[in-house]
Amino acid sequence: MNKDRLDQLPEALIIRILCFLSTRTAIATSVLSKQWRSLWKWVPNLEFDSDDHKSDHQTFSEGVTRSFLSHRALVLESLHLRFSLDEVTPLDIGLWVGIAFTRHLRELVLTVSPGDETFTSPSSLCTCNTLQTLKLLFCILVDIPYPVLMKSLRTLHLEFVSFKDDESFPNLLSGCPILENLFVDRSEFDGDDVTFSVEVPSLKRLEIFNDNDGQGFRRYTISVPSLIYLTLQEYKDFELCLNAPELVEAYVSGGSYIITDKFLGSLKSAKHLSLDLSPLQIVYPTGSIFNQLVCLEMHTRKKECWNLLTIMLDSSPKLQVLRLIDNMNKNDLAGGKWNEPKYVPECLLSHLETFVWEEYAWDRQEEQEVAAYILRNAKQLKKATISTNPIAVNDLKKLEGRRKMLKELASVVRASNSCQIAFGYECYM
Repeated sequence: MNKDRLDQLPEALIIRILCFLSTRTAIATSVLSKQWRSLWKWVPNLEFDSDDHKSDHQTFSEGVTRSFLSHRALVLESLHLRFSLDEVTPLDIGLWVGIAFTRHLRELVLTVSPGDETFTSPSSLCTCNTLQTLKLLFCILVDIPYPVLMKSLRTLHLEFVSFKDDESFPNLLSGCPILENLFVDRSEFDGDDVTFSVEVPSLKRLEIFNDNDGQGFRRYTISVPSLIYLTLQEYKDFELCLNAPELVEAYVSGGSYIITDKFLGSLKSAKHLSLDLSPLQIVYPTGSIFNQLVCLEMHTRKKECWNLLTIMLDSSPKLQVLRLIDNMNKNDLAGGKWNEPKYVPECLLSHLETFVWEEYAWDRQEEQEVAAYILRNAKQLKKATISTNPIAVNDLKKLEGRRKMLKELASVVRASNSCQIAFGYECYM
């Protein structure tokens, strides 16, 4: 595109194009023509990365400050700052954030490059009533000494950050009256707290991750009456106390512990449920508790998972889709035994239409029994898909064993005349 063509573009279109560039690149376009010289100043998105300023004749702090002083947009849609602590001071960040807030900032993302030091969040961080999205990533110490008010915040993302004290996190949440999306990676949370609480009436989506291997018992107390989606991934043992009557989709994974009525009952509202657990013991609940569940995904980590599967089938009368995943070492399930339900579960008699088993262990007796049981009793089943782990092409004994097993499984008399079985398997050199 030549200079004349560039000058013919409407200014609104040019600004729109510049929105997709980093601020550093957008500023560089000012040399293209006279018309483009100042248009970057009206771009509503600012993005600064200290790694991009290593070879500049000015420091990162000087460059960002100069850009802010030249910028003219009355409303800032977003401000992304990625920096190292040896290149900026807290005063710099406070100044830039303060200027952005005066321009009705909608989205703020602060990313601190990983290092030995921690950056303390500026005191002005939670004083913007136009902010809709706040993301804090890496090496940030969040200090919220008193309840705040961010009346427009809908999305809060906290990844690898820590909190100065026990009050900072609840103070932050209490100041977000319309918060809908919360992402928390607890891996860098200070201390080994006993209870982690989330009480946000407006919250619709919650994702919590923790791979901290420190010692200590954890308890999640989550009261979220409007929640629709939940992901909870805990590295260690934990207790879950969940109040989410509107829950639709839930993904729960964690360490070894005793599964009780209370744990399962916390998830009773889910329609789509994924369980990746390593139970030590199953305490059987009574009655049908998963009356809304239509899709269940289970990882068969331990031998006790067969008991959990029995419970889930017996307690989910409307289940339509069952997906099993065996991605663990075969020794983890050694000695496991499949105990058939005393009565054929209602879901098999009336609702189950799709059965999928990924990484099916063809040489494990209990898995053959489970698969055969479902095929023999699922009267409404339309399709069963079973895939096995890859086998080396020169391992003739295993190849023959798998072929024999699949043949036997295909010959099982099915309760559903319309059920189609699809087998998937791979070989490698």
